[in-house]
Amino acid sequence: MTKYLITVPNGLHQETIQLPASKSISNRTLILNALSYSPYEIKNLSDCDDTEVMIAALNSNGNQFDVKAAGTAMRFLTAFLSKVVGEWTITGTERMRNRPIKLLVDALTSLGARIEYMEKEGYPPLRILGSVLQGGEISLNGSVSSQYISALLMVAPLMEKGLILRLEGDIISRPYIHITLELMRQFGVSASWVDDTITVAPQEYTPIPFVVESDWSAASYWYTISCLSGCSMELSGLYKDSLQGDAAGAVLFKELGVETTFSTEGVRLTPGGACCKELVYDFVNEPDLAQTFAVVSVLLNIPFRFTGLQSLKIKETDRIAALMTELGKLGYVLHETEGHGLKWDGERSDPEKEPVIATYEDHRMAMAFAPAALVIPEGIRIAEPHVVSKSYPHFWEDLRKVGFRII
Repeated sequence: MTKYLITVPNGLHQETIQLPASKSISNRTLILNALSYSPYEIKNLSDCDDTEVMIAALNSNGNQFDVKAAGTAMRFLTAFLSKVVGEWTITGTERMRNRPIKLLVDALTSLGARIEYMEKEGYPPLRILGSVLQGGEISLNGSVSSQYISALLMVAPLMEKGLILRLEGDIISRPYIHITLELMRQFGVSASWVDDTITVAPQEYTPIPFVVESDWSAASYWYTISCLSGCSMELSGLYKDSLQGDAAGAVLFKELGVETTFSTEGVRLTPGGACCKELVYDFVNEPDLAQTFAVVSVLLNIPFRFTGLQSLKIKETDRIAALMTELGKLGYVLHETEGHGLKWDGERSDPEKEPVIATYEDHRMAMAFAPAALVIPEGIRIAEPHVVSKSYPHFWEDLRKVGFRII
């Protein structure tokens, strides 16, 4: 097992950090660029694993695709390949082959797609017989994964009848659906979202030049570092009027004493403000921030109650269970609450001696826990640290720049 020991022997110093480009925007614009038959190259694409496998698939002359651990690529490419004439197969890692995709496959099948399960019913790998999609009207559970919804929406204008999509239940991760619709609009496609119904008429995409903004999810780890260290930070490439829902992290970190100042280059983080006594938040629109705030809250000794975490069960790992297990190693006793929530009331236990934080093939576990080195004198050990390549390949190098020691 590969692992890093992360310490901060001499304190931190301020640097300007060039964050990675947004994975969410990169992967959506790659699909939209392909659907518009664009002659333009997308600028500032993410260099993460998820985007690399998407680029490889879209540029491939073959018909077999391994998306590895990239859930976004699996969902988006399944829908994309369903309308590309030909026979395609798509697979991934063992964990990916145990991540459900039945809801998306059933939806696509009802719209005219032909998709077969090659191994286990409801899970990848898939055999896709691409053809023209008829489209029409369907209902989909909105409480499972917004990626299913985004996958359908991006191919919707090219369906013969377009798409009327009715979302049932509680709709999670709304900002990600809004990102998809806004990017579609920029590529020339109009859609309407009224109450629980999204309507996309048959129409063509228009190719455009496009520059991807930096990633607000990645910024959250630097907010944690600023908060725990008391050191100001400069993060480049972030926009105040961002398309990304995770920009809400800037507002939430104000509850933990970090002020955000915007400039034309990005943001400046200034810690030291008053902290809340308890952090209560519904992460239904920003599930990727939950690990960040769970870790930083306990390290600040701030009790929390989080809701809206239902999608965390089907991410790279069961993130609720993973947080409970790994924070338990550090002596924090968390509890799952009804409806897939998570809380910490201040309960402690004896921490493990020299604990090693497991990452479960999940990049966000590694990055959320790494800043704990700022408050644990002996540092923190992170297993399989290479998982950060999924969204932030130069994360460890950026930590070294500001004073972290990583061996």
